[in-house]
Amino acid sequence: MHFVDAKGILTGSGGHYGMNIYRGCTHGCVYCDSRSKCYQFTHLFEDVEVKRNAPELLEAALRSKRNRCMIGTGAMSDPYMHCEEELRLTRRCLEIILENGFGAAIQTKSDRILRDIDLLVEINRTAKCVVQMTLTTYDDELCSILEPNVCNTKRRIEVLQKMQERGIPTVVWLTPILPFINDTAENISAILNECVKADVKGIIDFGMGLTLREGDREYYYAALDRHFPGMKERYIKRYGNAYELSSPNAKELTELFQKICRENGILSNPQDCFNYMYEFPDKFPQLSIFDI
Repeated sequence: MHFVDAKGILTGSGGHYGMNIYRGCTHGCVYCDSRSKCYQFTHLFEDVEVKRNAPELLEAALRSKRNRCMIGTGAMSDPYMHCEEELRLTRRCLEIILENGFGAAIQTKSDRILRDIDLLVEINRTAKCVVQMTLTTYDDELCSILEPNVCNTKRRIEVLQKMQERGIPTVVWLTPILPFINDTAENISAILNECVKADVKGIIDFGMGLTLREGDREYYYAALDRHFPGMKERYIKRYGNAYELSSPNAKELTELFQKICRENGILSNPQDCFNYMYEFPDKFPQLSIFDI
């Protein structure tokens, strides 16, 4: 990893903001879109860029906001990758969010988030906290191939359960689903049944498939050559250089997904999930001009 002094930390406007404390990742997921060349990395993806002044930037930014809202993190780089164990920048930023009365929407694949559950409980008590967990592969052996340097799906489900026990709402990202690899009714139903048990509020699915762009595609195909001989050629024959690679089983899997969500009162439309995550509660009045 290497350290930089960033010029800013928040992106977006209006109802919510996003932040990325780190740039790059060490989880090693074979399908990661963040590797794509369009994001213009000037360093190796695994050589994580650390915004060491992120807490100071965040504190200054939040103090300048008149209206409190949700602060999201994890969309581009997991806030709980390996270096967070030592650096604790995510934890410090959560402390600042709590101190300033904002909410947090955190996306991760890592059980390291449990270290900060005390802060998440307090943020949820005073404002709102939503934990988002990505689940793609129920089988442990296959999961270790596709997402090699992070805890497996069953452990992530335990995280969801622990959040439920503490009253913290959760949303699951059921994406990507890889054609010919984990796009089976057995895999999808196993994950969804665990989501039901964990009482998740919503599940985000973008059509039972994955996307590949320049940079991401080459890394993914190299992984296919290592672990699934002949699979790359199967992909090329069916999809060519397409950006969106929909599973041949997409219709069946989507119907299964929607049925289980409907029967259990789980949000299944992506926009509904986003609206839920980023709606800030009216637990206390917003700041007025006289409070500044």
